[in-house]
Amino acid sequence: MLILNAMDQILYEAQRQGRISFYMTSFGEEALIGSAAALDSKDHVFGQYREAGVLLQRGFTLEQFMNQCYSNEKDLGKGRQMPIHYGSKELHFQTISSPLATQIPQAAGAAYAMRREGSKQCAICYFGEGAASEGDFHAGLNMAATLGCPVIFYCRNNGYAISTPSIEQYRGDGIASRGIGYGIDTIRVDGNDIWAIYSATKAARKIAVEQNKPVLIEAMTYRVSHHSTSDDSSAYRSTKEVEDWSKRDNPISRMRAWLEGKGWWTKSEDAEVTKAAKADVLRAFAAAETLKKPSIRHLFEDVYDQLPPELERERAEIEGLIRKYPDYYQVNEFAK
Repeated sequence: MLILNAMDQILYEAQRQGRISFYMTSFGEEALIGSAAALDSKDHVFGQYREAGVLLQRGFTLEQFMNQCYSNEKDLGKGRQMPIHYGSKELHFQTISSPLATQIPQAAGAAYAMRREGSKQCAICYFGEGAASEGDFHAGLNMAATLGCPVIFYCRNNGYAISTPSIEQYRGDGIASRGIGYGIDTIRVDGNDIWAIYSATKAARKIAVEQNKPVLIEAMTYRVSHHSTSDDSSAYRSTKEVEDWSKRDNPISRMRAWLEGKGWWTKSEDAEVTKAAKADVLRAFAAAETLKKPSIRHLFEDVYDQLPPELERERAEIEGLIRKYPDYYQVNEFAK
């Protein structure tokens, strides 16, 4: 949680300085990491925007986070995605896409395939309460319920769909009631309590894998941060509201107090770990910033097994222009 918090602070400031183009933080929602700890490492993850903590728990390195946000030559996505749109085949984390809720029916379909394979794995799909207003939410849940798909739908109800507060999004009892309507086992949990999240997800996984049934978790939390670096939340909520939530119900503060109460954590240890986390993030950040952009050849790869004639012609044309105007295209900034 402290590493995630340090990474969010540094990359948010980096975007404000113009060093990366975009960023989204997890401030106030760090307890979601508890859900990752309850999964098997081979369970497939379908994320939305604020699941960096899940990747951290699975072993995604700080260098990999930084390389993706900088879209440099070591970026696993080869510079084709916006920052924070992470993905890792090795860690069974499907690449994030910007359109809301598309991952929900995808997760249901993947889980159905797992059931047919008899793999005893499940899928978990993260999304916000705003995404639950999309048609894909209803299609995905209904598909999972009727086909008996081992999938966990994890809804982060953080109070806001960008600028729209939850009280203006629906008149029903949150998102949990919708799961019941689809005949899906459902639980509402304190989304700022890492142990509650861990326990709920662990129980949900047991149901999903052993009974081939979907489960819906609604985690009640609060988005302390702006929606993204493109947003200014002071336009639609008061600073006092945010400050009150930060003081009253912060996941990191709660975890810190719990550990200190058990005698397992001290203020000096906290300061030491926080300092080390920031140093590690800054080290990875500095290394990523010096790397070149991905090779231009990646523009034509990973779609066709063999390039069709039209793309061959376009590639030859681009290569010719680059040779003719190397300074204009700043070729030295790109990997070979």
